[in-house]
Amino acid sequence: MSPHAPHDIGTGRQLFVDDYWVASITGAERKLHSPVRREIAIAADNPWEEGGVSYLVTFPDGEGYRGWYRCDTAVGLSDHASIAAHVVSKDGIHWDKPEVGANDFRGSTKNNLVWTGPGINLAPFLDANPSASEAEKYKAIIREGKVLIALASPDGLHWNKIREEPVLTDGPFDTLNLPFWDTWREEYVIYTRGVAGSGNFFGGVRWIRRATSKDFLNWSALEDIDPGEAPYEELYTNSCVQYERAPGTYLMFPSRFVIDRIPDPDWAFGSGVNDIAFMSSRDGLNFDRSFMGAFLRPGLDQENWHERGIYMETGILQTSPEEMSLFVSEHLRYPSARINRYTLRTDGFVSVNARYGGGEFTSRPFVFCGSELEMNYSTSAVGSVQVEIQDDAGHPMPGLSLADAPEKFGDEIDGVYNWNNNESPGRLAGTTVRLRFVLKDADLYAFRFRDV
Repeated sequence: MSPHAPHDIGTGRQLFVDDYWVASITGAERKLHSPVRREIAIAADNPWEEGGVSYLVTFPDGEGYRGWYRCDTAVGLSDHASIAAHVVSKDGIHWDKPEVGANDFRGSTKNNLVWTGPGINLAPFLDANPSASEAEKYKAIIREGKVLIALASPDGLHWNKIREEPVLTDGPFDTLNLPFWDTWREEYVIYTRGVAGSGNFFGGVRWIRRATSKDFLNWSALEDIDPGEAPYEELYTNSCVQYERAPGTYLMFPSRFVIDRIPDPDWAFGSGVNDIAFMSSRDGLNFDRSFMGAFLRPGLDQENWHERGIYMETGILQTSPEEMSLFVSEHLRYPSARINRYTLRTDGFVSVNARYGGGEFTSRPFVFCGSELEMNYSTSAVGSVQVEIQDDAGHPMPGLSLADAPEKFGDEIDGVYNWNNNESPGRLAGTTVRLRFVLKDADLYAFRFRDV
């Protein structure tokens, strides 16, 4: 599609995670927002978790949520004594470790373990492929030695290898290698560890690669994700997800490693510190890195200030209409290692922000359907949002111009914008339009046109 062609958005929600929608802007800017730390979600409180918990993969399943995570059976023995366990939650906030009874640990099966080897770093998903059989309703990837192996399960608890032969052999794979069924591309994808560019690690920097498959067994060649003009940095885990509230939007939260910083010279496991970065994509391969600053910093907790101190886990859960929950492993290699819950406003990754002096931006042209404009926005008591609908040439549409647009104030996730005289934008559905947003002391996180 030509970069100047109008985008047919239908009734899909649009985010500002990249600059795609901002054709021109004055007095405002896109702003990255960080999640807020909440309570411990998964503590290392069982004998098989003595070395810590990490690499959580979680998603909605049935009437609640399920998760799978890595357990290290001894402190500091990363990758040498790692197994996988299962948790469940009714609300995505409070998590339980029900007994599975499927795997022995030190002479007992009274545990929540679902995989004890061979292989580590279980990365499961609920297979939405219409062709998936009930026996392989859940699929996963593990790393066995230097290769990746495909697993399947009817229930997410009892796993078997789909075949003995590896599905990918072109390592390195020393992280959580993350597969899922891409519902938009209608194929399996996997994001793995790799090396790219030039730097200090085997001739390159730690990086992220993608491969695709139609059957989960035969994969395309791994290729590096493309950050555009952004510089290459050392990136570990990727935590890539499809953001379902905005179809066509892929989000990634890699752990960014800075190897030459040493906050504690007595730390026994090597140099380096890390934070969590934010990336987005519209095709799953080309990723926007508009925001080079951290999405999440190690913070005031000094036990997060060391190599691999924090990792973003995989999964974004809608734990209330206004709130999303994300999960972060903290204190790696400490006895206090755990997985913490963090929260972020729904759709609240990035906003277009204007301060008290005001600002505005105009969107690129697009075609929509629906009859109401919905906005996720927040203003101060003196702030406001106004919206003008323009034709493709930038001329205000009668009845929907700025002169017809009241100053909307407040804070809503799915707020409807109404013009004076109840003028409806629905009469323009199917035509090419632009939006002009005028903001004062306000944030705009998302918009869409919806049917009523």
